[in-house]
Amino acid sequence: GEAAQPPPPGLAATLRDYQARGLDWLDLMTSLGLGGCLADDMGLGKTVTLIALHLRRARPEPTLVVCPASLLGNWQREIVRFAPGTPVRRFHGAGRSLDGADTAGGFVLTTYGTMRSSAETLAGTAWGLVVADEAQHVKNPFSATARALRTIPAPARVALTGTPVENNLSELWALLDWTTPGLLGPLKAFRSRHARAVEGSETLGDGEAVERLARLVRPFLLRRRKSDPGIVPELPPKTESDHPVALTREQAALYEAVVRETMARVEAAEGIARRGLIMSLLTSLKQICNHPAQFLKEERARLSGRSGKLALLDELLDTILAEQGAVLVFTQYVAMARLITAHLAARAVPCQLLHGSTPIAERERMVDRFQDGEVPVFVLSLKAAGTGLNLTRAGHVVHYDRWWNPAVEEQATDRAYRIGQTQPVQVHRLIAEGTVEDRIAELLRSKQALADAVLGSGEAALTELTDRELADLVSLRRQR
Repeated sequence: GEAAQPPPPGLAATLRDYQARGLDWLDLMTSLGLGGCLADDMGLGKTVTLIALHLRRARPEPTLVVCPASLLGNWQREIVRFAPGTPVRRFHGAGRSLDGADTAGGFVLTTYGTMRSSAETLAGTAWGLVVADEAQHVKNPFSATARALRTIPAPARVALTGTPVENNLSELWALLDWTTPGLLGPLKAFRSRHARAVEGSETLGDGEAVERLARLVRPFLLRRRKSDPGIVPELPPKTESDHPVALTREQAALYEAVVRETMARVEAAEGIARRGLIMSLLTSLKQICNHPAQFLKEERARLSGRSGKLALLDELLDTILAEQGAVLVFTQYVAMARLITAHLAARAVPCQLLHGSTPIAERERMVDRFQDGEVPVFVLSLKAAGTGLNLTRAGHVVHYDRWWNPAVEEQATDRAYRIGQTQPVQVHRLIAEGTVEDRIAELLRSKQALADAVLGSGEAALTELTDRELADLVSLRRQR
């Protein structure tokens, strides 16, 4: 019940009370060299809390953040937004280097895959703090990834995860044995000592054993749920976040080829033919950003590993479903909606699909199934979802692609965010980094004249751009 310390200098954000408490806890644990696992629900602000921790520790050495590839862009933007002026660089992809990182301080971001293959390089740098984000990726202590992570020395380690680990002893041990080595003793002894507490859970386990495990772990694991008393009043009823995500190699190659070929034709055309070419260019690029299989019109193709957005959707859904949450996924393309449902079915994720030609009676049945909690993932192709659907069970709304028209997007979000909604709603917009989507998102944010033109007349306004303006809008910008 101590009063929270003042926020660290350089933090361009106001922490909510529970975030300030989380920061104080992490600060205490890391300053004692003990590390810890912050396991708050998704949407409670683990990233900003961690950025605040880096600023409060104010060490000369950089902080290393290891995360899934689909979250690199998110981390980079949040650091730029909440800690302006703090150096941030990615250690990922061809030509990656740590030159000068140790003297620059700030943040270095890398992926689990890169960390595994470049563990020696990373272990050779002096870090002030090492963070494992979505730490369930190293929950198997014997995997090559988890072993590589253990070889990177640091005075303090923090694991972030939104998926509960308390109910699996080996996973819990893997996280806490990394953040606080030796705390729980060898895995085998830990398992045999505490197995009764957790695995005997048909009878809710052995009460005393559960309490013994909780006492041991509680000081090292901080988990707040959205459902905890006092948390919801601190949350805004609706939180919107843009999730920038990199194109895969296949997507980038397709994207650049389409820009090159179509721009050559646009420059040679005029009038209505030119306008038609531009509309078709924009559609092609949006499809490539969504998934190569959508653009290539592939039937029954392999879907995983080819699209940055689909990989991020998997990350989001894994976390939401682990919280027993429910989510609406909107796309403006029926073809993409079908690809998403096929992909989820292959991953054994229960989902249903509603689009323009779904009969009314079937629509109503789908709404009931979703509202009753039978199907946690509801994929909707947007215009169909426009009217009269009451889907307040959804705590999350994902816009897989954007309409480039905030009014239409709002209307979709409002399916979940309604009078009668008792829980805060999180809106996730997936944006392909460095692409036309990214630039349009900037325009929509900055509300410039062009944005107003787009909002007024939809994408048609973009057909009036000059060749140079258009090239600037669509060319792929590589992330540094």
